[in-house]
Amino acid sequence: MKYDVIVIGGGSAGLMASIAASRQGAKVLLLDKGDKLGRKLGISGGGRCNVTNNKDMDELIQHIPGNGRFLYSALTQFGNKHIIEFFENLGIRLKEEDNGRMFPVSDKAKTVVDALIGQVRKQGVEIRTNSPVKRVLFQDGSVQGVQLHSGEKMDSRAVIIASGGCSVPHTGSTGDGYAWAEAGGHTITQLFPTEVPLTSKEAWIRSRELQGLSLRDVTLSVWNAKGKAVISHRGDMLFTHFGLSGPIALRCSQFVVKELAKAERKEVLLTVDLFPDLSMDELYKESMALTKVEAKKAIKNVLKPLLSERLIPMLLERSGLDEQLTHDNIPKQKWLDMCKLMKAFPVRIHGTLSIEEAFVTGGGVHLKEVDPSTMASKLVNGLYFCGEVLDIHGYTGGYNITAAFSTGYMAGQSAAQQ
Repeated sequence: MKYDVIVIGGGSAGLMASIAASRQGAKVLLLDKGDKLGRKLGISGGGRCNVTNNKDMDELIQHIPGNGRFLYSALTQFGNKHIIEFFENLGIRLKEEDNGRMFPVSDKAKTVVDALIGQVRKQGVEIRTNSPVKRVLFQDGSVQGVQLHSGEKMDSRAVIIASGGCSVPHTGSTGDGYAWAEAGGHTITQLFPTEVPLTSKEAWIRSRELQGLSLRDVTLSVWNAKGKAVISHRGDMLFTHFGLSGPIALRCSQFVVKELAKAERKEVLLTVDLFPDLSMDELYKESMALTKVEAKKAIKNVLKPLLSERLIPMLLERSGLDEQLTHDNIPKQKWLDMCKLMKAFPVRIHGTLSIEEAFVTGGGVHLKEVDPSTMASKLVNGLYFCGEVLDIHGYTGGYNITAAFSTGYMAGQSAAQQ
């Protein structure tokens, strides 16, 4: 059977590529190795599907620290505003939540997945599930089609690889597309986990002293070997039995991975600012004033309105302060030391969970080998890439899915026009 365009992978990027290609009148085949389409999309956003983010383009790209600038052309042609319009035209009403995140009003990812698959079917795309691709067929520098593991071959002058990365493999993302890209002569940059919980060998982490403690509206910073802050993120985080998790820990993870890779560092220092709105001097004065108001109370009780009760003993012990001290007996230097700890509570990080346990895969098809205005391979005529198989990665919050929809749309449209 001969097709104008074959799309490999029925996730966010592949579904959008199929829609864009078929809108151009192309005869499109969508192949997926699983038994249903949109599996990763169906669990995104905590099962609610964060379809995009409503920030302006420049800010949107800033939230895609892994080569976000490559997306300028794609986002201009089919960016977040287009994505919002696209879903609303499918009858999916969206709502904006904190930090520009856009969700379906239904709060159900199934609404989004069903709408996308319904549109793919409506536009006449042929869908074949349970059809794992063995190889992409090349001849004389051009795509010829694909061959399935069953041995069946399909001919096409355009193939779009939208097979995803290595993260969340139970949804079908097992890195298949990298081998097909390499077979076409493409370079795959170093793969690594991003948006992933951090691991630590600190004794107090291993003893689970703070396991389950959630910190709200704090700032987490990553420090390089020279003592310079590489990145800081403000928000919520969680202490676990293995290290750190929660939104800001996930956002810092890619920077931790990159620092660990430098000169084979064995650990990276992170610090938590428990009071990001206060300077050191303000925190010292305000906390000391609190002890004066409660002059007869033990400092461990005075601090309860300021700090988590589970954190207080650790801060006092590290500062050399007896928890039963009252205001008149507080050593000023040790109180200052405690305030320094509250502004920069240190956590030594030694790694992350595996790439399979990450939300997003870092690395992928080298972007110097891909045309940013079409998503076409610069090495093989008729080969296109979109989504997480590319060396693009952003923070959680609708940024990765925006990149997937945007590159998928451009790849589909370009392949069909070819």
